[in-house]
Amino acid sequence: MGAGLDVPLDKILVGDCIETLRALPPASVHAVFADPPYNLQLRGNLHRPDHSLVDAVDDEWDRFADFATYDAFTREWLTECRRVLRKDGTLWLIGSYHNIFRLGTALQDLGFWILNDVIWRKANPMPNFRGRRFTNAHETLIWAARGQEAKYRFNYAQMKALNDDLQMRSDWFIPLCTGNERLRDEAGNKVHPTQKPEALLHRVLLSCTQRGDVVLDPFLGSGTTAAVAKRLGRRFIGIERDPTYAAAARRRLETIEPVSDEVASATPIKREQPRVPFGSLVERGMVAAGATLSDRHRRWAATVMADGSLTCGSARGSIHAVGAAVQEAPSCNGWTFWHLVQADGTLRLLDSFRAEMSAT
Repeated sequence: MGAGLDVPLDKILVGDCIETLRALPPASVHAVFADPPYNLQLRGNLHRPDHSLVDAVDDEWDRFADFATYDAFTREWLTECRRVLRKDGTLWLIGSYHNIFRLGTALQDLGFWILNDVIWRKANPMPNFRGRRFTNAHETLIWAARGQEAKYRFNYAQMKALNDDLQMRSDWFIPLCTGNERLRDEAGNKVHPTQKPEALLHRVLLSCTQRGDVVLDPFLGSGTTAAVAKRLGRRFIGIERDPTYAAAARRRLETIEPVSDEVASATPIKREQPRVPFGSLVERGMVAAGATLSDRHRRWAATVMADGSLTCGSARGSIHAVGAAVQEAPSCNGWTFWHLVQADGTLRLLDSFRAEMSAT
């Protein structure tokens, strides 16, 4: 996979993001989450007249002379991220209206393929005190594959389960980072002005990675990406230029306990599972030729033929075709319709044999 002894796994690297990225080997990470400078200070605060936007950032890191300087910086670090990203990996960017459109342009110019934009709607946004604009209540995330033809990972079933068995939408209603989750110094001040909530990163990483995958954050800040990656059983690489932020992130990571392998492992969706023909079960003797299959209500009985087909009255064909024929239905999933009638008369769902075979 590219990750080996030369990849600083589970480390926070202090230094310039571009120089540090250049030291990483190509195709060494499965996912990137980047929360780059917002560029708020451009042109002497013209973009931030009421000082209430994006959690009131006031950091030298966010000062760029002009758009060209910011764009050049953006393209440099994105180029390096694309180099270290695996072909099947994906990248997430987050930003406000100050920078997200410039980031999106750079992504497309560099060959990334945008999969979704996601609106993080903040449940508790900071108000606009002067009343001169709408309250800035959201940030935008861009999810992109390395290229148009990339075969990327999307854990659709896990996102659906996370959303009470409804398809996950692209608008996420998540509160800002508050309470005990917010890192503070000894004086009680916020350690980092734009610390992202763990709930946001939980959703991001769960959507596109699996246990053991390597997640890179080139602007680690207070360490939210690393903390969530560690908890979910992912590996991480964090880059942070500010030693104070890096130290706070390391202290934070010391308190994180990874979940167990069983809890962290995502259940594969159906299309990720290997295809198992019913005839393979007959070949292996898991379902014997001549055995009887029945639906769960025992309305129909079908005989298993040596070639893996079924016969039931005048109907003959696959488990799916015969299941559809007896029900006079346009289609049927034979795996979940038919049951093997066992020696003691009990029924066993065919799909359980497929799962057993896939596990061996």
